[in-house]
Amino acid sequence: MRSHPSHLLVALIAGATLLTSCGDGTVTPAETTAPTDTVGGAETTATGADPQWVKPTVSLPDTLPTELVVTTLTPGTGDPATVGSTVIVHYVGVRSETGQEFDNSYDRGDPFPVVLGAGQVIEGWDTGLVGVQTGERRQLDIPADLAYGDSPQGDVIQAGDALTFVVDVVAVLPASSADDQPDLTVDARENVEALVSDDLVVGEGAALAEGQHAAIQIVLFRADTGAELDSSWGSAPATFTVSDTSEIFPIFVEAVRGMNVGGRRLVQMPFTEVWDGAGNENLGLPAGVDLVVAIDLVAAY
Repeated sequence: MRSHPSHLLVALIAGATLLTSCGDGTVTPAETTAPTDTVGGAETTATGADPQWVKPTVSLPDTLPTELVVTTLTPGTGDPATVGSTVIVHYVGVRSETGQEFDNSYDRGDPFPVVLGAGQVIEGWDTGLVGVQTGERRQLDIPADLAYGDSPQGDVIQAGDALTFVVDVVAVLPASSADDQPDLTVDARENVEALVSDDLVVGEGAALAEGQHAAIQIVLFRADTGAELDSSWGSAPATFTVSDTSEIFPIFVEAVRGMNVGGRRLVQMPFTEVWDGAGNENLGLPAGVDLVVAIDLVAAY
């Protein structure tokens, strides 16, 4: 049985605990004082650590929603998200009744990944984000029964609160199945002292830039026998920031540099660069054996 490659990747911290379906995190409302602008019909504030995305000032609904209301403020492009897609978003959330903010991702400068239909977030998000496209700005006016019901959250959200979100879609990552995994054969090989890579497919999409997020699917092999160890195909793509080695083994950052979206690269990683050379018993990689990884770059954002 294949496992998710969490053995391999250091967990990425989304930082948006309030959006989870259990919703038991504590939220501190963000403070914003920067000048505002208008984008796609919504007033925005240029704040936060990510200058590419400006934080909206949310326009409240005329009446409190009793059912989910979805409004496209700015259209996007590309394939629409479906159940199973991973959508990468920036967002701001407020109480629909008062406009009091309880959370936003813009000030953190780190977009939030959501696998649609997986129950990772409140139902209003799981339903309301189906169909979004990359670059779209969408407002979700969510009744209490599709948010947190009668359960207060943090210091702001009260029992029975309707919630309003404005969401910017940074990227839509397609769902995959195990059948999408490329058919690859890796020959047995000797260990190497430095990263060795071979571009099996040169991508025709955008070039991955320093500081962007890379979204990848991977297949793992042991170098000494060429045996497959694990695969991420069928799961959501793994994401990490190029240049930030706190999120993943540094050699993975090196391995994806120079790739284009749609590309496939086979890389051999010296055993000393992963798990401190001790191997990984869960994956079946012995100590002192190099790791070979087939990397598909499915998105860059």
